[in-house]
Amino acid sequence: MKYLSDYTNQKQTELFNRTGTFFAFSKQQYEEEAVDGVKYASLDGGFIVPKDNIDELLTGLESIHTDGISQDIAENGIKGIIWRELANHEAQITCDITETVESLEGYPITRKDVQAQWAGYWNNCVENNYF
Repeated sequence: MKYLSDYTNQKQTELFNRTGTFFAFSKQQYEEEAVDGVKYASLDGGFIVPKDNIDELLTGLESIHTDGISQDIAENGIKGIIWRELANHEAQITCDITETVESLEGYPITRKDVQAQWAGYWNNCVENNYF
């Protein structure tokens, strides 16, 4: 089963290339990527983007994320996504769905939805010895 990043990574890379966005966590990294004469802004997470392209970058990232969620739901369904994230966060070990719920922020999935799937997921883990 794919993850959200499987639906978004390539499109994000294309957006970064198109907008001249790069990551830099040191002066040396910045100097290796920066183009002379271009004015840059530093965003969270080490994003460096030409000031003229900030709106395109932010709008594009939001669109890619939203489209990725839609594609994930279409291909995997809500139940599949919840079970994937329960497994990814090893909820059967921790007996806590909090990280799963947090990981699904942006999805039309609530804590109540995750709780509704918990018993079935737990039973599947017991039956298959996923401990």
